[in-house]
Amino acid sequence: MARFSDLVTVPSVLLFDWHGTLVDTHDAMFSAMEDMLPQLEDLGLVSRLLPEDVCKTADDIRLVRYIRIFRRLHPRILAERRVSRTDIFNAIFGDDREARLIAHEAYNHCYRKYFGQVKPFQKGVYDYLVACRELGIRLVVATNRNREFFETELHTVDGGRWQDLFDATVCADDVTHYKPDPEVILRALDKLSLPVNGAAWYVGDSYVDMMTANKAGVSAIFYNGACWEPHRIESWFSRRDAPCAILDSFDDLMDVLVTLDGRFPGTFACSPQAVRPPYHEPPAPPRARIEADWHPAVAKLIRPSVILFDWHATLVDTLDAMYYAVDDMLPDFHGLGLMELMVTPQDSKTPDDARLVAYVREYAQLHPKIKADRKISRTDIFEVLFGDNEDAKKIAHRAFNHHYRTHYGTVAAFEPGVRAVLEGLRNLEISVGVITNRDREFFEHELAAVEGTGWTHLFDADVCGDDTPLRKPHPDQLLLAAEKLGHSSDPSVWYVGDSTTDMIAAKRAGMTGVFFNGAQWDLPWLHKIFPGTRRHPEKPDVVVNDFSEFWALVLACEIGPP
Repeated sequence: MARFSDLVTVPSVLLFDWHGTLVDTHDAMFSAMEDMLPQLEDLGLVSRLLPEDVCKTADDIRLVRYIRIFRRLHPRILAERRVSRTDIFNAIFGDDREARLIAHEAYNHCYRKYFGQVKPFQKGVYDYLVACRELGIRLVVATNRNREFFETELHTVDGGRWQDLFDATVCADDVTHYKPDPEVILRALDKLSLPVNGAAWYVGDSYVDMMTANKAGVSAIFYNGACWEPHRIESWFSRRDAPCAILDSFDDLMDVLVTLDGRFPGTFACSPQAVRPPYHEPPAPPRARIEADWHPAVAKLIRPSVILFDWHATLVDTLDAMYYAVDDMLPDFHGLGLMELMVTPQDSKTPDDARLVAYVREYAQLHPKIKADRKISRTDIFEVLFGDNEDAKKIAHRAFNHHYRTHYGTVAAFEPGVRAVLEGLRNLEISVGVITNRDREFFEHELAAVEGTGWTHLFDADVCGDDTPLRKPHPDQLLLAAEKLGHSSDPSVWYVGDSTTDMIAAKRAGMTGVFFNGAQWDLPWLHKIFPGTRRHPEKPDVVVNDFSEFWALVLACEIGPP
């Protein structure tokens, strides 16, 4: 149902965004984004990501953090498929116009592999556009698409019958700057010798589009084809920059034009009601991502006396160094005799594990999807490849350490609030320890380097991979940490980690397993990696998605059940 201001002006021209408004090119767009984001480091853009404390929204914070760590889009964005690359680049680079330009150029290079996958955003778009033309309204496309892509898509969509609909088109390479700079709108109006005023409507599907319209001085019309909830839309705008109208479909657009015709008879070339197409359904809401919600009643968790943390991908981010070392190490498997020691595919835990084993056997490298996802640790990789063969895993860990010496040293807090959480736990008189499969030579360097000042004083105990005969998933490291702290191994000891290996170690040690879902796996995937079967019975006691959830969980246990 259309919502619009009483002050909205009768349009003489409708300027449309392209992707997400008139057409759906999500398949090509997200494929190109997933190709481009792993290039951020080579492009010099990782250091130019917005600091989290200046991001505009909590969603932007999560997006920046996820891209910084995993070089991928946040899974919710991939599931909902609602936002454009322009929205993404504005969220992660803010006002850094040069960084956005570099990102757009890299995206365009990747998009050349995929463009042409285009369809009308909703049924009947062509009919509604024809009706607007019959009303005497001029039609324009003003888009951040490069012209080479736009022209192909215009000639492709709907069998090519859109080619004569538009009086003008302006693309990103026709102007100097991308939206939200208003140049695309101003150039289009100049082409048609039309004034810049409220009679020019810019119809777009994003906050950036509305910002662009406001900067240009035209009427901002928000097309809610992505089916955002009203409260989400309202949260983006102040009263001053709110859209003149919010449309959930192109039929809503006709409603507004019919209403304006009633207020200002004779304005259009003919009656909007007379040329109105048959009703077409609005776009359907995206399929909801099933968020991880594995939280038992807090009363079922024992208040922690000791909390032990995994290091990499839980407390800190060292993903780049880890993947570089794994890449360097895998070709050594032939000479080390490790290829013959891998598990057989039928002994793998999941079909994905079987595919990983097969790929490493054939190519002596990780599957590109594993490297793109950046979600599993080297310990998990070795567990998949070698199963219960401890001798093979020891050889693999030694080979990894040899190559890791070339790359280690760069370490950052996984989230900005990690240090505060660790300090808060100590204030609650909870003993805090860290468990890592890192060898001590690497761990102590990283511990002293994190955040520039080091976190050495934040832990009461630490246990490294070379402190015990067996590494995780065996419980030896966890048991040693509890012993160092003078505590028995029981559910009042929590172990917080990001991998299946961590949870197996926690359960084998008789401790409470807290799965840190920094990779943002959804619920179906969590059930897949923690099947709870007779062969793989270990499951976490609780899942937390970030440290704010973890801190709330700890405080709830402090307060106790009502």
